[in-house]
Amino acid sequence: MSGGRPRLRALARRLGVEDGYRSALDGRWVATRDATREALVRAMGFAAESERAAADSLARFEERSAPPPLQTAAATATASPAQRAVFGIVANLYSLRSQRNQGFGNLADLEQLVRLAAREGAAFVGVNPLHATVHRRWRFCPYDPVSRLFRDPLYLDPERVPELARCDEARRILVSEAWVRRVEQLRAAERLDVAALDALLLEALRPLHRRFRSAEGDAADARRAAFREYCEREGQALVDFSTFSALADEQRAQGGSCRSDDWPAALARADLPAVADFREQHPIELEWHAWLQFELDRQLAGVADTARESGLSIGLYTDLALGSRAGGADVWASPELFARGVSVGAPPDAFAPEGQDWSFPPLDPHALQRTGYAFWRRLLDANLRHAGALRIDHAMALRRLFWIPAGASAREGAYVRYPCADLLAVLTERGRAQRALLIAEDLGTLPEGFSEQLQDHGLLSSRVLLFERDAQGFRPAADYPARCLATANTHDLAPLAALDSEADLALRRRAGQIAGDAALALRRRERAGERRQLVERLVRDGLLDGSGPLSSDELAAAVTAFLCSTPAQLVGIALDDLAGEDEPVNLPGVAPEQHESWVRRMGTPLERIFALPRARKLLARVPAGRRGPAHVEWEHGVTS
Repeated sequence: MSGGRPRLRALARRLGVEDGYRSALDGRWVATRDATREALVRAMGFAAESERAAADSLARFEERSAPPPLQTAAATATASPAQRAVFGIVANLYSLRSQRNQGFGNLADLEQLVRLAAREGAAFVGVNPLHATVHRRWRFCPYDPVSRLFRDPLYLDPERVPELARCDEARRILVSEAWVRRVEQLRAAERLDVAALDALLLEALRPLHRRFRSAEGDAADARRAAFREYCEREGQALVDFSTFSALADEQRAQGGSCRSDDWPAALARADLPAVADFREQHPIELEWHAWLQFELDRQLAGVADTARESGLSIGLYTDLALGSRAGGADVWASPELFARGVSVGAPPDAFAPEGQDWSFPPLDPHALQRTGYAFWRRLLDANLRHAGALRIDHAMALRRLFWIPAGASAREGAYVRYPCADLLAVLTERGRAQRALLIAEDLGTLPEGFSEQLQDHGLLSSRVLLFERDAQGFRPAADYPARCLATANTHDLAPLAALDSEADLALRRRAGQIAGDAALALRRRERAGERRQLVERLVRDGLLDGSGPLSSDELAAAVTAFLCSTPAQLVGIALDDLAGEDEPVNLPGVAPEQHESWVRRMGTPLERIFALPRARKLLARVPAGRRGPAHVEWEHGVTS
């Protein structure tokens, strides 16, 4: 570390850029390059092209007034689940098939899933992030939203919008031959087509909004009053999101892009005069997008009410994605909060040997501090609303985040520190206010002491069976901590059925992530070894007898029993595992050109999943001690 640029390094350290990290591939130390340091401090608004400039920037940073003191209650543990351990069902909502949706799992499906889970005695139903996304053909990702503050209208059920009862135009559309035919096509498709779904939903929702505006009577007046209250509660954030959405619609209609970083300079951010002019000239379009969010909030509130009424002691557990995409609504509305010229990703590891670039900008930790964490509070409140638990994706970002300079590879990135104590204090404060559990996705190589810091603030850890291994094989159930959510897999891993079918390996070979047949054969041998070690653990724990051939269903049922035998307060059973899906929804590190992740739909309709023989075998291994009072028996594939 001698020589080089000492003043640049001093500035970078002061701003939180770490000197390097320990490689997850081979354990060697990877030092941060000076070129990376310069790019990262520039992304935070500090010049460092020379040693003089770096020294001046450091002096300017030190002279800044200290950020306002953090106003939160003392950090204490958050809510805990009931005097006993529980279980729940975890699903990728969008991937659900059903007899009533339009080819995309919606909030009506979520309510049905809540009722089905309640009949099994579940305490919660977990879902993917419901954030607003871009609607492109064959392209969808719930973890790449345009906004984490607002939700995606694709989850709306048009048949539950109150205006439908008095809207002849919308009712005619919903029963028309053209509508029914297109719905049937979307329902039958193996992959999501969110662009087609978006166009279809607009045909029904637009007349419903017109009815909302024109309807008369006490019910209509009450509905509009509720809308005004919603708009007042959401404030400027809703105005900005609605403006962004209306501008994106206009740009797309003119053949342009829905990304704000491709828009004319006069529209490049929310606080410009041309944007204010647009708001004044398009009030109905802004109201349209606000109304969609209002109705989403109402329908989700109804699902949460159903969860409580059905006996789910925790209710819905929602998911907070790590970031918002460049050119999206959050960045457009508050550009001063985001670092420029860098993106978030991950260094090389076994899953992605070249590293990963997730292509969204990081929040600037110093901007968060300067603004008293107002955005962080607003983000948490938006995602805790109607939820009994919140999962924090990539929770390590509370301590540090991997920044990659624009145009560089992930190998050239570096970690940047965040004000973890402050972020955790706000997080636990908002969790207590909403009486919600907080779950940290704290997987991978973590900074020293981070897990203990999370536990001190009452967050539950994440434990994933397929990661819980050491040199001797899979860890025994007794080694799992009590304060955790235990699952067999995650959205980045293959479902349990892939242990036998190896469908994910074939998919990775076709996508080029496994290079060549020899590498595929090696991975198959490794998979066989993983399966053998897992069976050995299940036999040692008395969950399998170890005699004779073992079917995929039997193995998955034993895994369910294993998870339920751990001390974990929460056990999440994946709906994909109940249904026997074997294709992962996501291949981390694979470009969309090689494989389009997140668009795989489930093969079995929701109405049939819980009656499948496989599902019955898995759920039969959930002990009575983990079930709530709402448990009932299934007979001949029909709920009693």
